[in-house]
Amino acid sequence: MTNKVITGIRRASVFSPNHIGNDAAIFTGTADYLREKGYPVTIQTEQNFLNARKNPMRVFTMLRNRNAINRLQQWEAEGCKAVNSAFGIANCERERMTKLLIENGVPYPNSIIVNTHDDVIPLLEQHKYASCWLKRGDFHAIHREDVTYARHPEEVQEMLAEYALRDIKRVVINEHLEGDLIKFYGVAGSSFFYWFYPYENHHSKFGHESINGKAQGISFREDELRDICLRASRVLRLTIYGGDCIISPDGSIHIIDFNDWPSFAPCRKKAIPAIGDIILKMTGQ
Repeated sequence: MTNKVITGIRRASVFSPNHIGNDAAIFTGTADYLREKGYPVTIQTEQNFLNARKNPMRVFTMLRNRNAINRLQQWEAEGCKAVNSAFGIANCERERMTKLLIENGVPYPNSIIVNTHDDVIPLLEQHKYASCWLKRGDFHAIHREDVTYARHPEEVQEMLAEYALRDIKRVVINEHLEGDLIKFYGVAGSSFFYWFYPYENHHSKFGHESINGKAQGISFREDELRDICLRASRVLRLTIYGGDCIISPDGSIHIIDFNDWPSFAPCRKKAIPAIGDIILKMTGQ
């Protein structure tokens, strides 16, 4: 049975802002599902993984620690099969994600990437940005202040100074899009896909859903939404994913955020079998 052992690496709580319980539940549920299928599962924390001497050959992971990501990338290069791949997890850092999605034609807001000490008012006026979103470019959002809404260029400049004080050197600025905010979850390689309106379901990490407010029920093609999300997952090299998009008044769809292995909180029971089965498929079980 030892050749069937799968190692699960938990997400450290610092990387689960306001969703510690939900992230733990989807991870634990997946581990239980794999055990029910007859596969021994060993569980490690991100720190345990960093200190481990033996390279696990089959991994499912929600890790986010940068050193752990680098180590898993090294072990993947040596033959370890990981879901999600550490290369995909690294691609979700905001600046890298923005560049990859835009370069590959995935619908995404107009965006610029700046240094926090730059004078950006002329640049924003040149691009005709009014309201926009500032997002730390070097990592995932950990604190509420890592994603901020600005109503005009002068406010952007003030916020950049605050980012600089926190030693954040690069920021992605997304043009604000009007429309219905949708949250989605998917498992590439399976039939599982789920979406909902987070504002109406009081599902929030930092409360930013209030900016777009209550969804108006703008008509859009669900098959197009799923296709765009699958395209993004391929570009970013993710299998288990989730994120947010805006449905504009004309029905067009733009991804505004994309994450590796989110909580799946509203659809956890349905998601776990799809996640477990794809882990077994991709790790060669």
